[in-house]
Amino acid sequence: MYLEKNSRVDLGELAVLLGSDEALIANEIADMEQEEIICGYHTMINWEKTSSEKVTALIEVRVTPQRGQGFDSIAERIYNYPEVQSVYLISGGFDLLVILEEKTLREISQFVSDRLSTLDSVLSTATHFILKKYKEHGTVMSRRSEDERMKVTP
Repeated sequence: MYLEKNSRVDLGELAVLLGSDEALIANEIADMEQEEIICGYHTMINWEKTSSEKVTALIEVRVTPQRGQGFDSIAERIYNYPEVQSVYLISGGFDLLVILEEKTLREISQFVSDRLSTLDSVLSTATHFILKKYKEHGTVMSRRSEDERMKVTP
């Protein structure tokens, strides 16, 4: 969907691209928001280029699924923490992937030990810190700079 990559597109421009009326496009977008097809709009920030510190961690979580609810109940408990950015049900050796953003490694470690690991259904966790983001949501975060020195040839 074009809107997924370009959420700030002008409705007039989108109407031209789709060969439709701007009012119709606005109504369609409003309907998709109402039906929660469009769930939100986000600004992607390259934190390395700011003076703010931001640490991102991927936390793999192994849980005991709840009878009759599977993984949904524990996933809901986890995603209700305001620090949690994302929660995914995954395949492999772990069940859930939790993405957490905080200011320091210590804050992430405290969240994992004090909140996540203490939940009844959680069997184990493994935390991985993101050291550098090269590409996120289809957007290259930092391009390699070209060497601007002049080449010397004999």
